[in-house]
Amino acid sequence: MFDCAAREKAMVINLEFIRAIVTAEEVLLLDPLMQEVLPFVDQLRQHLPLRSLVGGNGEHGGDGNGVKQDGSPGDQVPCLNEATGAEHELPFEFQVLEVGLEAVCSTLDSSVADLERRAIPVLDELTKNVSTKNLERVRSLKSDLTRLLARVQKVRDEIEHLLDDNEDMAHLYLTRKQAQNQQVEAIMTSAASNSIVPAGASLPRLNSSFRRSVSIATSIYLDNDVEDLEMLLEAYFMQLDGIRNRILSVREYIDDTEDYVNIQLDNQRNELIQLQLTLTIASFGIAVNTFIAGAFAMNIPCHFYDTDGSFFWPFVGGTSSGCFVISVVLLGYAWWKKLLGP
Repeated sequence: MFDCAAREKAMVINLEFIRAIVTAEEVLLLDPLMQEVLPFVDQLRQHLPLRSLVGGNGEHGGDGNGVKQDGSPGDQVPCLNEATGAEHELPFEFQVLEVGLEAVCSTLDSSVADLERRAIPVLDELTKNVSTKNLERVRSLKSDLTRLLARVQKVRDEIEHLLDDNEDMAHLYLTRKQAQNQQVEAIMTSAASNSIVPAGASLPRLNSSFRRSVSIATSIYLDNDVEDLEMLLEAYFMQLDGIRNRILSVREYIDDTEDYVNIQLDNQRNELIQLQLTLTIASFGIAVNTFIAGAFAMNIPCHFYDTDGSFFWPFVGGTSSGCFVISVVLLGYAWWKKLLGP
């Protein structure tokens, strides 16, 4: 999942396995020694400048429950402006966000690559041999795919939701908000100092000066240019969309394999039905012949019993031949109706 919430002076990031509080000057990590978080910590140390790894008393800046990585509003990396073609600086908090998104996308990408490597041999084996073992492997593969797709989809949807709300993105500009607060404080201080005038000063001029200062301070807060963050999020949104498409391709391959296996099973079921129909027709012919033999085997007086035996074999042969002809006719009718055969 991905949740990036703006607070007054911080940004709370809950990005998959990364949980951090980011300010304009530092980042605090929760559980930095977890196996999944260690690569992210290493990337932070590589990409972000350190103000101090060790405190003045020789203690590290972070404890066992968190890592503190210090920067400053001036510690920024260049970012290309698409509109002007010029490079400008990316704020510290967005550097942290970018490293986090890069770490998560790399993890998801490696998971998808591993899923693809597992899927192809498992599905190929299933097409060759439909067995309980192979079906269980495919079921496990589909479960992993569903979980991975849900993870990617959540991060992608949250980024898309954030891209649709410029106000939320503007609130994430912590460095700009810090600079704005400092400017507002300076303006208000200047306005307050200018308000100390002689008793004979004009009150309308004082009110006009104060309103002008407040207007300047208000205009500073209306700066909602979110192009930097929008470009950053769009880049990783496209990357996550590509990862999602790869997962959907694997799922489509699984669905195609399942359809192929179902066709094979349907064909085998049809062959069994044809065999059952053939045996049923043969059983019907034998049953008719058995019925005739059973009817004449009863101890009932009949003039056929008074013969010298010359009638017996022709009668048996005739009834057997008749039953055989009936069976052949039924089989021919089934073949004509395409109930039998390929």
